[in-house]
Amino acid sequence: MTHVFVDTSALYALLVRGDDNHQAALDTALSLQTAGASLATSSFVVLETVALLQARVGVDAVRALYLDMLPLMEIVWIDSGLLDRAMRALLAASSRRISLTDWTSITLMQERGWSQAFAFDEDFARQGLDVLPR
Repeated sequence: MTHVFVDTSALYALLVRGDDNHQAALDTALSLQTAGASLATSSFVVLETVALLQARVGVDAVRALYLDMLPLMEIVWIDSGLLDRAMRALLAASSRRISLTDWTSITLMQERGWSQAFAFDEDFARQGLDVLPR
């Protein structure tokens, strides 16, 4: 079964009709559902997405995320070990470009052997991962 990691950028695009990537996100989500892909995200991505939706769109979008989308995917909780490995990657990269949340996502994907990310964030591709939509 194909595992696909879902990033904040994809969740936001799915939930916000005015987002430039909304239609591409809907098309990709439908394609993943049809293919029977196993979707996963992380507790850090959930936190980041809720903060973004709450600030920019409102609580109704947070409710839709919580009730309609999160039940469709595994939520991997970022523990202290994974956080430490992601923080080390961030410091080793010595760049302001990739956030700690993205480093936790990338580290999690690498450790689980997942190569596909549903994202509108080029940082995943820069780290050698396959980004959907293409």
